[in-house]
Amino acid sequence: MRVNSVAPGFCETPMVTDRGLHARPGSDAHAQIAALHPMNRLGRPEEIAEAIAWLCSDASSFVTGHNLAADGGYLAQ
Repeated sequence: MRVNSVAPGFCETPMVTDRGLHARPGSDAHAQIAALHPMNRLGRPEEIAEAIAWLCSDASSFVTGHNLAADGGYLAQ
C-alpha cells in the first residue's frame, strides 16, 4: 500500500480569483501573489491534477509517505 499527499500552492481557481482573495488576473493582488512564487505565476488546476495522476500511476510505484508540494517553488524559498 502507498500513502501520499499533494499540497497545492495558489492556483487560478474561483476561490482565489473571485472569492476570498479577489486576485483576478491583471489585478494588483494577482501580481503580488504571483511574485511570492519563484515561477512568478499561479498554478493551474490541471497542473495539480497531473501531479495527482502521476502519484496514482505506476510511474510512482516506489513513492510512499511523501507530501508532494505542487506549489511553483513557494516552499523551496
